[in-house]
Amino acid sequence: MSVQMLFVISSPRSGSTMLEWMLESHSMIKGGPEPHLLTPLAHLGVWAKVDKAPYDHVLAAESQKLFVDQLPGKEQDYWKACRAYCDVLYGRFMEGSGKSVCLDKTPAYGLVLPFMQRVFPDAKYVALTRHPLATFSSFANSFFDGDYQTAQNYNPILNRYVPAMAAFLRQKDVPFIHVKYEDLVKDPETWMEKIYAYIGVPFEKETIDYGERGNAERADKGLGDPIGVKQHSRPTTASVKKWVEDLAADPAKEKLMREVIAQLDPEDLQTCGYAPESIWKAFDEQAGKAIAPKKQKMDRYRLQRKMIVKLRAQAQKGGVFRKTLKKAQLVCDVLLRD
Repeated sequence: MSVQMLFVISSPRSGSTMLEWMLESHSMIKGGPEPHLLTPLAHLGVWAKVDKAPYDHVLAAESQKLFVDQLPGKEQDYWKACRAYCDVLYGRFMEGSGKSVCLDKTPAYGLVLPFMQRVFPDAKYVALTRHPLATFSSFANSFFDGDYQTAQNYNPILNRYVPAMAAFLRQKDVPFIHVKYEDLVKDPETWMEKIYAYIGVPFEKETIDYGERGNAERADKGLGDPIGVKQHSRPTTASVKKWVEDLAADPAKEKLMREVIAQLDPEDLQTCGYAPESIWKAFDEQAGKAIAPKKQKMDRYRLQRKMIVKLRAQAQKGGVFRKTLKKAQLVCDVLLRD
């Protein structure tokens, strides 16, 4: 059985897990936890560099390029080799499933899209975008306990993903369907029908109710959305404007976000589906109104994130705690050495 590759590409916290759960509920589509196959492959040396790899990446890259140049098909042989590697793994993943479409949803792929276009020019691509302020708000709250500045310092996702996604949306080399998160949750029937038509599989309306299709056991496995997607059984608009509450209650967060948005190319924002002049519209409409952010329910995941954020901050300060961690790390390295 031939396998059709399907990639959902997006930045982190753009609703891709929700979309994945709907898609993999389809009778012809198989998905699973984010495999992260292509990001390491994209940095083997020929396409990009691995700055901290345990070898001289500069010499390795030059040597590989010279080797590839001696192949009969030159660069095309390299892309075919990368494709063969992926075909084996994706093919084995699909064995016994009885399905014909292999779904891979790994947000990190959004930063290696030119590489993916070379290796998988015949794949199907669903490009999912979300309001940038909603994206960052979800990122900061999900992984940094609401600390916007730490989240930006750790991973400036808007500065990285907005231009990358915009460049992909402008290219003409591989086909794709562009879906905005806000449109998807507002009218999932219309948009899922369009997505399935693009993929080339029948529209199965019941997949929209992903919470009733056997996905619950996946909630705690692999990477992806650990909170939001579990709270609902189908797409909802509940999170579309949550970022407004966040920024209205904290001027420092608003200031930081205005600085970040100002750093982005207006054309990139427009291409992603968010006109620069309307980015702050929902926030401005609430100007002067007292908005108290809703308290989040505490669960095991949020407790873990709070602990990690606090411990990381303490470790970065240095002192006795950092020295203790270093000693513990050394002991573990020695005990676990092969």
